[in-house]
Amino acid sequence: MPITTLSSFIEFPNLGWKFHINDSIHLFGDLSIKWYGLLIAVGFLLAVLYGLKRAEEFGIDPDRMIDVALLTVPVAFVGARLYYVFFSDSVAEYLADPISILKVWEGGLGIYGGIIVAFVFGPLMCKLRKVKIWAMFDLTALGFLIGQSIGRWGNFFNQEAFGGNTDLPWAMTGDIIQAGYNGSGYDPTQPVHPTFLYESLWCILGFVLLHILSKRIVRRFDGMIFCGYMVWYGAGRFAIESLRTDSLMAGTMRTSQLVAILAILLGVVLFFVLRRYSLSLPTALVIAVKDEGDTQEEATEEVEIQAETTPDTTEEDTDGTAN
Repeated sequence: MPITTLSSFIEFPNLGWKFHINDSIHLFGDLSIKWYGLLIAVGFLLAVLYGLKRAEEFGIDPDRMIDVALLTVPVAFVGARLYYVFFSDSVAEYLADPISILKVWEGGLGIYGGIIVAFVFGPLMCKLRKVKIWAMFDLTALGFLIGQSIGRWGNFFNQEAFGGNTDLPWAMTGDIIQAGYNGSGYDPTQPVHPTFLYESLWCILGFVLLHILSKRIVRRFDGMIFCGYMVWYGAGRFAIESLRTDSLMAGTMRTSQLVAILAILLGVVLFFVLRRYSLSLPTALVIAVKDEGDTQEEATEEVEIQAETTPDTTEEDTDGTAN
């Protein structure tokens, strides 16, 4: 039973590499799995496993984290699809045939749409499950970087999300690229930038840096990692998007670059707002207690009262356990 049909190729001519690939894994009969969907699923699974491992460090109950994720991800997926549809050049065709909007297997997801919807719908689910919102945002941001770094390799198999022509050592080409599909404004006879690879590496580096930051900072406040994610991803996406040949447009400006600028600005503003709020909260109360058993001496006992970083953290579970 063949695992995949090697009908296409991708080549890195300056490196002497050539790969025979297909965009799907064929199992049996007409049943097949798209590499893109498979890699997104793998990225999601690894993000969830990472979240489960670190949830308690962020003051989040792992079971409740799963509840929030399982309810938010499908909605975010819909947001990613609608983002692509409404900023696509074919939006009129989609609206004329609404059923075609459901045909995600034909391609077309906008990662920004998924991110925006996740961080809009997510707080509602956090409230329902009594999960600290900004702490959940921090954990989700790290998970997004894992998922994005892996999911971008789906573009490799689809030969999409590439940039303009280049003669750099890692320049790539392929049969679909040479046919002039999935992009415009480039010479199909010449190699192009593998911008999907740039974004994957940028996300991996961002994950490593923010993971270390979340481990090493003594005074970490809820929302700090999320702000770092918005600035980091926004900056990288703005630069990488300028190379791409398949950008969605908002008038004369690339949509992703516009959203990237807004993400950077929001991340910076939120950082200072949340930091100022966290610094205004007490971290510990020291109470001096005289020990009658000591002679002419006083003993002090420190009672630490952990400051809550968000209003919803004072809520209690129905079983009496603080969230």
